[in-house]
Amino acid sequence: MTELSVLEGFRTAATPLISDNLHRLPGAVGLRPFHRSGRMVGRALTVRTAPGDNLFIHKALELIKPGDVIVVDGGGSPDRALIGEIMINIAKYQSAAGFVIDGAIRDTAAIESLDFPCFARTAIHKGPYKNGPGEINVPVSVGGMVVNPGDVVVGDEDGVVAFPFEGAEALLKLVRDQEMREEETLKSIREGRYVGAYGVKPAA
Repeated sequence: MTELSVLEGFRTAATPLISDNLHRLPGAVGLRPFHRSGRMVGRALTVRTAPGDNLFIHKALELIKPGDVIVVDGGGSPDRALIGEIMINIAKYQSAAGFVIDGAIRDTAAIESLDFPCFARTAIHKGPYKNGPGEINVPVSVGGMVVNPGDVVVGDEDGVVAFPFEGAEALLKLVRDQEMREEETLKSIREGRYVGAYGVKPAA
C-alpha cells in the first residue's frame, strides 16, 4: 500500500479500535475535540512551546506540508490560549490536517463552526506570549502520549492516538479484522444468537 492509501484507510478507523490493537497503551488523555465535525488523519509536525507562548507555533505554520497535523506540547497549561481563529484558518488554508494542542485555545465559537479538526485541553480568553523558547520537529508529549515527528495521528469523537508510520499497514489490517469481529457480534445480538464471554445467553 502507498503512504496515501494507508492514511486514507485510517480515515474510517475508530480510535478505540486503533488503541485496542496498540495494546491500549498510546493515547492522549484530557484532550477533546472543539471543532464541529470531521475526522483527523495525518503525519505529525511537532512543536514544543513554553507554557502560554505560541512563537514556535507561528514558526511551524511556515513549515506546513499538506496533510500535516500540528501537534503542540504546551505543557498542558490552561492559563493562556496558544491558538485561535486566525491560526486555525492559516493551517486550514495551507491544507494541514488538524491541530492537537496540549494546552488552551480561544475563539471557540468560530472553531466550533468549522470542520477543521482541533483537539485541545481547554479554552480561555487570555492570549499568548510570543517570546519563546520552543522547538520544532522534536519528540513531544501531549496528554501523556509521546508523539514523534512524522508519526501517524488519528483523532475522532473519542480522542487522539498516534503511532509510528512503520507498522501502520499491519496495524490497519488488525483494525479491519476487529471491525469484522465486532460487526458479527452486533449482528448476533440483533438476531438473538449472542452468547456472552462466559457462555451465558442474555435473558430476553
